[in-house]
Amino acid sequence: MIPLLGEEEAQAAADAVRSGWVAQGPRVAKFEQEFAAIVGAGHGVAVSSCTTGLHLALVLHGVGPGDEVIIPSFSFIATANAVRYVGATPIFADVDLATGNVTVETVDAVRTDRTRAVIAVHQGGVPFDTAALRKAAAGWGVTLVEDAACAAGSTAYGEPAGTGAAVAAWSFHPRKLITTGEGGMVTVDDADAAVRLKRLREHGMNVSAADRHASKQPVLEAYLETAYNYRMTDIQAAVGLVQLTRLAGLVAQRRQFAARYQELLAGIDGLIPVRDPAYGQTNYQSFWVLLDGFPVDRDEVLSALAAKGVSARRGIMASHLEPAYADVTPPPLPVTERLTRNSLILPLHHQLTEGDQDYIVGILRDLARK
Repeated sequence: MIPLLGEEEAQAAADAVRSGWVAQGPRVAKFEQEFAAIVGAGHGVAVSSCTTGLHLALVLHGVGPGDEVIIPSFSFIATANAVRYVGATPIFADVDLATGNVTVETVDAVRTDRTRAVIAVHQGGVPFDTAALRKAAAGWGVTLVEDAACAAGSTAYGEPAGTGAAVAAWSFHPRKLITTGEGGMVTVDDADAAVRLKRLREHGMNVSAADRHASKQPVLEAYLETAYNYRMTDIQAAVGLVQLTRLAGLVAQRRQFAARYQELLAGIDGLIPVRDPAYGQTNYQSFWVLLDGFPVDRDEVLSALAAKGVSARRGIMASHLEPAYADVTPPPLPVTERLTRNSLILPLHHQLTEGDQDYIVGILRDLARK
């Protein structure tokens, strides 16, 4: 992935610097409003990363020691880490082979009377079945936190992936479609939840620094609870506001590239490319391919691509296989382990050309002949 950043973003950042307001301020507030509107949420709360957003989502819903939180192991390790930040126990669930996402069935298989929340991931931009999981979570009486790190621009049931989420966390890391360098967002529909999230990200203050400075009278703030410094800067938000104007075009372009990859790969036995689920559309933040009966193993494919100048990557990690989670005894996760060991991510960025795609797929065809 190569982020698409241009002169407009550079100018917006420079304008923020020249304004003298570089910490969390008016540009952050505008970015929150515009992002929330695009993803169909009532309120946005800008934070320093999606990881801190997941942490705050769990704090907001009172998840803590003694609670279990069901998560996919098939996700970047931040999903699991956020559970440990609040002292809860991560419980790994398996995922669907086609989407890489948890399902009602895989979550229910590991659910206990200690389950307090579920974190479902829109993996690689592929939306999970929002209607089914939201209904199930409500029936179980547990909080559904949506890890939408990769999902800006994806849709489920004809709506943006964040529409209707009780709480969702988003990433603006450079590997995502839109970026602020580092940064994230939490979206909610409930106004009181948004107020508390804004307090939690800013040391528990009952009035923001921006509001204090805007007041013509002295403001004596109070600190209502132990909280965090998870703020976004106005420089980042200035870049984000420009990036938002690009989102629809970026999604359209990525979907064109993905469709062409799918067409080119269709004639190669043993390769299964990621596709849209029946209920939604992916933004193709990542374009992964599963090796299923391919004559060369995943690591050899990566080496062969690298030798010819192609920067592919291993498939999405499985957290339960990492040393940080060696103390966790997971249930059987056969689909997770199959996906993480036999998949790779092909280049898909906005400087990619059809010639690049032909070259990449040509290498894969040569390997298939082995």
